Amino acid sequence: GQGERGGHYRSRRAVCAQAMPGAVVLPRGGCVGTPVRYALGTVVASTKASNGLPQPGDEYDFYCSFPGFRAYCNTQGDRLLHCMSQVMQYHGCRSLMKDSNKVTGLEDKFDMLVDSNDIILERVSILLDEASGVNRNQQPVLPAGLQPPQMIVSSWNRKAGEFHKRAQSETFRLLHAKNISRPQLKFREKIDNSNTPFVPKIFIKPNALKPLPEALTKSGRERKERPEDLDVPAALADFIHQQRTQKTEQDMFAHPYQYELEHFSPPDEVLKKPELQMYRPIEETPCHFITTLDELVELNEKLMTCKEFALDLEHHSYRSFLGLTCLMQISTRTEDFIIDTLELRSNMNILNETFTDPAIVKVLHGADSDVEWLQRDFGLYLVNVFDTHQAARLLNLGRHSLDHLLKLYCSVDADKKYQLADWRIRPLPEEMIRYARDDTHYLLYIYDKVRESLWERGNEQPTQLQVVWQRSRDICLKKYIKPLFTDESYLDLYRRQKKHLDTQQLTAFRLLFAWRDKIARQEDESTGYVLPNHMLLKIAEELPKESQGIIACCNPVPPLVRQQINELHMLIKQAREMPLVKVGIAHTTQETGIPLSQTLELNGDLTMDIQDSQPESTCLVATATVSIFNECDENEGNKRILTSAQRKAQLIMESFENPFKMVKAPNLHHIFICTLWLGLVS
Repeated sequence: GQGERGGHYRSRRAVCAQAMPGAVVLPRGGCVGTPVRYALGTVVASTKASNGLPQPGDEYDFYCSFPGFRAYCNTQGDRLLHCMSQVMQYHGCRSLMKDSNKVTGLEDKFDMLVDSNDIILERVSILLDEASGVNRNQQPVLPAGLQPPQMIVSSWNRKAGEFHKRAQSETFRLLHAKNISRPQLKFREKIDNSNTPFVPKIFIKPNALKPLPEALTKSGRERKERPEDLDVPAALADFIHQQRTQKTEQDMFAHPYQYELEHFSPPDEVLKKPELQMYRPIEETPCHFITTLDELVELNEKLMTCKEFALDLEHHSYRSFLGLTCLMQISTRTEDFIIDTLELRSNMNILNETFTDPAIVKVLHGADSDVEWLQRDFGLYLVNVFDTHQAARLLNLGRHSLDHLLKLYCSVDADKKYQLADWRIRPLPEEMIRYARDDTHYLLYIYDKVRESLWERGNEQPTQLQVVWQRSRDICLKKYIKPLFTDESYLDLYRRQKKHLDTQQLTAFRLLFAWRDKIARQEDESTGYVLPNHMLLKIAEELPKESQGIIACCNPVPPLVRQQINELHMLIKQAREMPLVKVGIAHTTQETGIPLSQTLELNGDLTMDIQDSQPESTCLVATATVSIFNECDENEGNKRILTSAQRKAQLIMESFENPFKMVKAPNLHHIFICTLWLGLVS
């Protein structure tokens, strides 16, 4: 067997040497360290050699003007590309050479390289863990709709059948989104996806130092007096009513607990050295799954007797425009609670009594998103929060994730297999319940440990603890802001893509972006579900003439794209009717209403070097933003600090005189200038 494997290895080395002329094959030694040391030395040498190459920019462009250097770079570049493609093919990744006809830009090649590196490094990590005795060879998470074929166990496959049964018990079947009944259909209050500002959902303010604004307290009664608004969301009805009656209060959109948070100071007992309380074993800790209003009220009464409790949320954003909070986990020192927030969505405001109690510490990890989700879905607010993520940052632990804290303080390896699971699934499998419990079960003990470290770091003074409470309070002051659509919303995505489109393509991009936002709000789907960004850009670039061309740009085809294919075809047709003009950054900003004076600042030094650095492309990257027909505001120019290119442009501009000023003078000042100029000429 060893001889056969050795022969196979030698033949494979020979094939590699023939495939890559001049390639160096790693030496075989008696131990693993020999090829590793050789490879490391080769990598270090190649890194030093690459650092000696001309730097990108003017230096590299200058050297490329010599044919010999340019030919050498092209040859070595092709050789390296071929070598990387062979490595990628060996590991089952997409090859750069195989997809060379499909890859259009350097960014696409770089993305493929990053993906391949991730796959290879993950495989290396798995093999290292297996070599060290840690088994990470887990079975994949399967959708429930994918039912594996039933195995018939016979004498020849009995071992395979036993392995299949064992793997089947360890594998969790994740329900696919299309098989789940949409929980939004069961909500009492209609989800507000309108393009209007977010109005707080709170109607009763417990633990208040400042009363709730009158516009919020009367909103419930006003809706009963306006039956015509019963078919729209409550917050939207209040907003429309205030616009009709012109009775808008500024406090309506303010944080309801801003005054309480700004005047909050943590109790003295939490600013002392803590007494560590070890967590109970998770097998001995009772866990309650709460699905009824009575159970929720009972939980709230229990929390009122606690000095602290841990809190976490599980969220879903793919099949909802704004997102859905699907689960809430709460842990005390003795019990764990999991709340079905989809079932109790309209009753969750009961918990404001304990969530806003300044005498009870709420422990969260990374509360930035949780604070906004609580406001958006339930009208819940937090007072007296300790964020262990902020504590980890202040302690300079290197890694600030909850996984790291669990490993550091509790010696618990968190299983993140269900981190991206669909939490709308009902009933929840036992594995997902266990995963949700782990996020809060150990958090109170971590809270004690980080407080102890902060106390010691502050020389037994509460200064470090106060910093964490201050940062946590600032997080609680965050307000949820709805995504609002404007005529310029598409520009943010366009700039991030770093693509250059002509007028037809940019018009298609703008129309598709607006269509996607409209459909996502109507259907209560995420924009990524309606039409992912890369598909939107692909359609805008290709401008298909037929409906089938739009389908060809999408793989897989989103369901709503297939349903609305005729409307999309009309939008593309409308974009193709635009006059074809090469546009750049300046043209784009002018279309969106940005002043021309700001265009110079956006382009910087690149504005005046267009003729020397124009790329070889079908689309102009930047257009001239200064012409002799522009009237410059001298006062505004003095206020801004000009770059070197802008100063050159200003000197050039001062050497010209606008001919239109000679013909048509708008005021006496211009008449005086023209007269003086004619006198000098004569």
